[in-house]
Amino acid sequence: MGWSAFQKTGLTHHDRSKSFHGYTLVSPSGGQDTLLLDMGGSIVHRWAFGDDFTPGYGRLLDNGNLLIRGTDPAVKVGDRSKAAEMPLSERLRVLGGNSSRMYEVDWDGNLVWSYENEAIHHDFQRLENGNTLLVRWVEMTEDETKAVRGGGRHKRGAPNMLGDEFIEVNPKGEIVWRAALYHLLDPRKDPICPLEPRVEWTHVNALHLNDDDQLLFSCRANHTVGVIDRASGELTWQLPYGIAHHQHHATWQDGGKIQIFDNGMHKPGQPSSRIIEVDPANNDVEVKYEAVPALQFFSPHISSAERQPNGNLVICEGATGRVFEVTNRGEVVWEWISPFVHGKDDARSRTIFRAHRYADTHPALQGRELLPVAHREINRSYGLMRGSGGRRG
Repeated sequence: MGWSAFQKTGLTHHDRSKSFHGYTLVSPSGGQDTLLLDMGGSIVHRWAFGDDFTPGYGRLLDNGNLLIRGTDPAVKVGDRSKAAEMPLSERLRVLGGNSSRMYEVDWDGNLVWSYENEAIHHDFQRLENGNTLLVRWVEMTEDETKAVRGGGRHKRGAPNMLGDEFIEVNPKGEIVWRAALYHLLDPRKDPICPLEPRVEWTHVNALHLNDDDQLLFSCRANHTVGVIDRASGELTWQLPYGIAHHQHHATWQDGGKIQIFDNGMHKPGQPSSRIIEVDPANNDVEVKYEAVPALQFFSPHISSAERQPNGNLVICEGATGRVFEVTNRGEVVWEWISPFVHGKDDARSRTIFRAHRYADTHPALQGRELLPVAHREINRSYGLMRGSGGRRG
């Protein structure tokens, strides 16, 4: 799907008989809000952040709190094209998915927990023990940098490349577990895509820990999806090279299978995106969704796909700000396009990192008033009042 400043936004299609009813959470990139949408595409709850925090990506906890990563807007952001020449603290701020703070806020936006780390980025998961699983950048040594194959030309005098480390932090912010991914992958067998700069080796964009303590991860820069056994700290599985390209949002599915948003960037032939499911037992791949023609569905970066209880997929085509739901036959039964455009001049966009759909019965939503009229002003100003219902707690 292309981007047009004149296209219809908000709810564009809804087949009530086939969609999975719930509420969709989005954090439009570059804005100051995280928004909960009803099936009519209207805002029914809003977390509005102040000038000291720019939200990046959040998800609901069972208690109704919002766990969200973001940045301090006061930190200077330099020229992305000169990232390789910057000191580490500045370099981190120009990388995709960068964050410096984790906030947990209650339903009314009050801060209940925070964690600061200038190197955290992309994804996170709140664990049952109350700890939080995160990924952070770590500067590699000169020898480690030289060993990594692939990528564009490395300029003489450029700083060492960045690797990724997974960390688990407790409520006090103490690191209680870690695993250095750049020590587990092979710098020769897991090279950087030749069209990517040699700033990061892996660029982890997803993590998902299952009940068996198996940590699933996705790396954009070298097309890698893998699994780490937390007990042993060993890498136990990797997606064979060439199946996915610059993929995002790898998640565990029933039966131990793995679902992946395959962005399709830098793949042979015409770029297009698809949703695939892989069985790590035999590496069999099943395509769960791709558009016909294929170019109707494409996001070169970010994005997500989430399986619903009725088998449908809620997909975030992140680069275009399009969130839509498809049946297992590929029929689009719900579509919402973000009206929120942020940025300046030629950098303006309506991107969304991910979207999550929460069922009516989700514990976070019980007893809540979810009415578009409570947010009448913003709904009307962005044309989001069409066909909305909502509910009272």
